[in-house]
Amino acid sequence: MAQRTLSDVLADIDLFSGLPETLISDLIQAGATIHTPGGHRAVCQGSDDAGLQVILRGSATVTVNGVERGPELGQGDYFGEISVIDGLGRSATLTAGEQGLDTFTISPLNFWSLVDRHPSMAHSLLRALCARIRTLDAGEAAVAR
Repeated sequence: MAQRTLSDVLADIDLFSGLPETLISDLIQAGATIHTPGGHRAVCQGSDDAGLQVILRGSATVTVNGVERGPELGQGDYFGEISVIDGLGRSATLTAGEQGLDTFTISPLNFWSLVDRHPSMAHSLLRALCARIRTLDAGEAAVAR
């Protein structure tokens, strides 16, 4: 299987799906790639190093208040979307898997600059976050029955 390009990975995530290639290209130019060695923390809960990160290679475990949550994250998964939007501390700690973690990251300053220049990016972001809220609400309704 051919290796996917950064543009392909970003265009496939719900936050950016449907955005034109030129906007994806602007997004790539505004960000950077980061490598986190295996077993090291990519981000720490409560830290104020806001920024959106998309996993390109590797995996990460998520812990909230010291408790592991959900399955491992992998290629195409992302984190930091909440802190990049509200500017508050990280809501979870992510630790790189055994093979390490390569992510594409964009700072809040660069992220908001793109959103200001490209309103379609805000529309895509809002749709994705609303879909996530609906999924969470549906899960809570099922548990309450």
